Amino acid sequence: MLKEKLLEDLKESMKEKQVLRKNVVQMIRAAILQVEKDKQIELNDNQVLEIIAKESKKRKDSLADYEKSGREDLLNQVKEEIKIISEYLPKQLTKEEITEIVKQVIEETGATSMKDMGKVMKASKEKMGASADGKTINEVVRGMLE
Repeated sequence: MLKEKLLEDLKESMKEKQVLRKNVVQMIRAAILQVEKDKQIELNDNQVLEIIAKESKKRKDSLADYEKSGREDLLNQVKEEIKIISEYLPKQLTKEEITEIVKQVIEETGATSMKDMGKVMKASKEKMGASADGKTINEVVRGMLE
């Protein structure tokens, strides 16, 4: 299971004195524990992947802010964090692969216009899970439904 792998990696990074890796894994584990306590449930691997994807997205979103403010030190640190987090995520789909899946979803749902975007997005996200980010899926769906 993914949670056990995170725990093992945490122990390993502590032994190896890899401070950034340890901190990133601790942040992921804290986010998982927070959701489990709030909802009082045990998360499965897919739900854990969703949390890891959210952590990655947070960091990707902050990159632009750091670039604007000229904070090279933080920029490099966040890029390293994203690299570490991506090790736990499934291989990301290419735009072409996303387009193929969205085509199938549009055929299955019978979507014809932007009014159907919600159901196409929902079904597409369910099929792709954490292997594609919502922003890219949204771009592809918009392009195909317009």
